[in-house]
Amino acid sequence: MKEQSLVYNAIFSDGHFEREHLGELINKGGAAGKIYACREHPEMVAKIFHNRKKSRTNRQKLEAMLQNKPNILPIESNGKTYVQIAWPEAVLEDEEGFCVGYLMPFINTDEAVSLDHLMQKAVRQKEHLSENYKDRINAAFNITAVVAALHQCGHYIIDLKPANVSVYKDNMAVALYDCDGFSIKGPRNRYPAEYVSEEYIYPEGMNKSPEEMGEEQDKFALAVIIFKLLNNGIHPFAGTLRKKEKEALDIQSRIEQYHYAYGIWPDDYQDPHPYSMHAYFAPETLKLFDRAFVKGQKRPSAKEWYEHLKWLSSDNNLKKCKKNSAHVYFTNKGCGLCAVEDKFKHHLNDLKKQRQEPQKIRGMVVSDLTLEKNQALKKQQRREFVRLNKLALVLTFVHLLFWSLCPLILCKYAKGLTTFGYFAQIALWLVILKAVFYCLDTMRRYLPLFKKDILFQMLKIYVVINAFISFWLLNEFHFSFFDVALK
Repeated sequence: MKEQSLVYNAIFSDGHFEREHLGELINKGGAAGKIYACREHPEMVAKIFHNRKKSRTNRQKLEAMLQNKPNILPIESNGKTYVQIAWPEAVLEDEEGFCVGYLMPFINTDEAVSLDHLMQKAVRQKEHLSENYKDRINAAFNITAVVAALHQCGHYIIDLKPANVSVYKDNMAVALYDCDGFSIKGPRNRYPAEYVSEEYIYPEGMNKSPEEMGEEQDKFALAVIIFKLLNNGIHPFAGTLRKKEKEALDIQSRIEQYHYAYGIWPDDYQDPHPYSMHAYFAPETLKLFDRAFVKGQKRPSAKEWYEHLKWLSSDNNLKKCKKNSAHVYFTNKGCGLCAVEDKFKHHLNDLKKQRQEPQKIRGMVVSDLTLEKNQALKKQQRREFVRLNKLALVLTFVHLLFWSLCPLILCKYAKGLTTFGYFAQIALWLVILKAVFYCLDTMRRYLPLFKKDILFQMLKIYVVINAFISFWLLNEFHFSFFDVALK
């Protein structure tokens, strides 16, 4: 039997039965099932599960969804209907009474795009999507409205991320699919979700399975989506490391450790993304993000975000940019979009200038480094190396000769030097030794021979020994001096 000729019983929420003939295969679907057109209800499609062994569990969950349907109505605009959520309308069963799938409203995927496409300017241009910033604010508002309606019924999406949310190109209304994967509240039981995605898992849920997650997971993921929509696709836990030597954590690990860099207080691990425009957000918006991402605070509910974005998107609060008609902004700081674009342009200009400048190695232009010039450079470097080593040998000889004669030279002036007393002499010697060591350290940076540790340390030790001998001879110490000192 061909799949297109399959006939099932459709059981609607009011209890009545209808025979449903499947039409053409529209989509092979994901892990859960395939999508078919419906002949009797062209405004609907049928989702047929791959795994029929879960017939009993699937039926119970679908019946709970039919009994507890969220108030998310289609939107009528310019004579067209935009379905916002593919919520089950009827359970489908075969002749043996097994639950094989369900009917749901048809969403025209050609009219909607994944929310991911709205995040980046390059993708928006490629997909011919609106560049109006207010449309992204409206998309965020529409998402919060749908999530709030689901939460009002006790349902949770759990695997809430941009890839699982679509918006209509015309009006930024939401289109949600695969609702049978949500966490559903039934009359007596909860039917949990099975999937959740990294980069959207709330910190306290790291050690939990999707079955254990609830509203907190949705509240966190929703806040991440709103932040990305308002901030040009930048994730709230992405940033630049403050210390380069630190380990570069992935996004989910940063979430787990609460490394939120866009709050009132700076984060000790990372700074904000260089092209973030969060500093231009309204103070009320920043406070809600702090509550969503900072440890120990109560996350805003979907309803709170709904009310805030409704207020934020009103004409009284949005200011029109005089420079770019597609831009709007929130505060007297000015247009954050323009500020980020200007910063990006300056960065590109700096990169262009760097590329135009000739690259050099040790002061020579790379393009000029021919084989002949390279060989000449090596000969020159070799001659310089030999010259510096000769100089180092001469200085070493002078150094050793001077400090060998130092005790004899100083003894001629013993009568005058000893009048200062022992402590003054010791202090003077310490100053002299420090000055000599500084000179040796300076020469070491320029003379290759002095970079050998054995020779360098020998020169320092030789200075110390001769300084001690000079001090001893100047003061004509005898062994009895130590006997007196010890007593």
